[in-house]
Amino acid sequence: MLRRSFLLAASAAPAMTSGYQLATFQAEITPPIGSPIYTGTARSIADPLEARGIVLRGPEKPVVVVSLDWCEVRNRSYDLWRSRLAAAAGTTPERVMLSCVHPHDAPYTDSEAQELLDQARSPYKLCDPVFERASIDKTAEAIRRSSFQTVTQIGSGQARVEQVASNRRYVRPDGKISFGRTSATRDAYVRNQPEGLIDPNLKAVSFWNGSKPVAVLYAYSTHPMSYYGQGDVSADFPGIARRAMQSEFPGTFHVYCSGASGDTMAGHYNDGNHANRPILAGRLHKAMAAAFHSTRRAPLRETGFRNAKLVFEPRQSKGYTLAEMRATLASSATPRRERLDAALGISWLRRLARKQPIDVPALHLGPAAIVVVPAEAFVQYQLWAQADAPDRMVLTLGYGECAPGYIPTNAAVAEGYDDHYSWVDFATCEGSLRTAIASALSPRAPR
Repeated sequence: MLRRSFLLAASAAPAMTSGYQLATFQAEITPPIGSPIYTGTARSIADPLEARGIVLRGPEKPVVVVSLDWCEVRNRSYDLWRSRLAAAAGTTPERVMLSCVHPHDAPYTDSEAQELLDQARSPYKLCDPVFERASIDKTAEAIRRSSFQTVTQIGSGQARVEQVASNRRYVRPDGKISFGRTSATRDAYVRNQPEGLIDPNLKAVSFWNGSKPVAVLYAYSTHPMSYYGQGDVSADFPGIARRAMQSEFPGTFHVYCSGASGDTMAGHYNDGNHANRPILAGRLHKAMAAAFHSTRRAPLRETGFRNAKLVFEPRQSKGYTLAEMRATLASSATPRRERLDAALGISWLRRLARKQPIDVPALHLGPAAIVVVPAEAFVQYQLWAQADAPDRMVLTLGYGECAPGYIPTNAAVAEGYDDHYSWVDFATCEGSLRTAIASALSPRAPR
């Protein structure tokens, strides 16, 4: 009934001429068994991973929006993805808005960090640069093969997601604040603490050719894991939900992105039981369908692209100096995770030494906007982005350039947040990122 009633309602709007065209593309980027992934080594393929995206072209250079079913892409790897996809689309790298969905049983890449591990003769592998380059080649070829069609309207819709997201933050029995709730929370006390701060709404931005929905992009703020950590490669519950939408509406291309999700996950509703994966998928799918059904459309008359340059200060805590991380990387007695993190940290400091900023791009689409924020930014940044553009639907894509790690807020730091998986200065990161987001979303920001 949803599909039929939705399409009947859509058909009432007349087609309009437009100077904009859109192409969709997809490529399978599933790693082979035995490949390095974030949680260790791929032992099986539970379901395939994809790169899915759109290319929008009009009076200015094309803009690419692409979502990878990978955990993270960082530093030189992120640069390589964007430069190669830009060349395929006939545009510039800053106009490639690349985001990862962030399932943990998936590839996690930083080719410079892998070189550092190889030079240190580490037995541990962070990523496989050969496989990554092959995945980039497949995705670039998919862009080159894609065909364009006219788009005349932009659509926006949203729906509340019930019983999926919660916040890492909770109050311990002794009254102290902890940020230790995880995606699969087995401790009943921790799991049953209040949801905490989330963005309850899934948002959808769609592109239409008259009455035909050509493509729709969805974003929701949550870590995308149900069970994980054993090496069973999967796009997890967002992948199931996205495939369900693609099956139900095969004439429309569907792309799912994780929002700013550094501190949001399903731990309030998930204890890691395998049965919860389809349950969470069903709840997400229900919201995706509702957001699609609630779409409001407007003529696509003008677009704008803005890109803010973001520079973070390096973290100065104990263990984060270049000398300390080099020592950790060189020590054969260092456990896998710490050795990988040292290589990632050195790669990050090299980037800062090159004075290479992070791009925070935004695509302006009249009543809607799409902005990409870096790494594991907390959900509050997504809420601030919406406040920066209150007259528009803002689709926030998280896990852009992932090199900074967690990006907390001042409020979280004041309450004692101190996760090791972050390479930015806690005292200044909020101000830097908030300024960049506001600049990218401002119509008056420089192109």
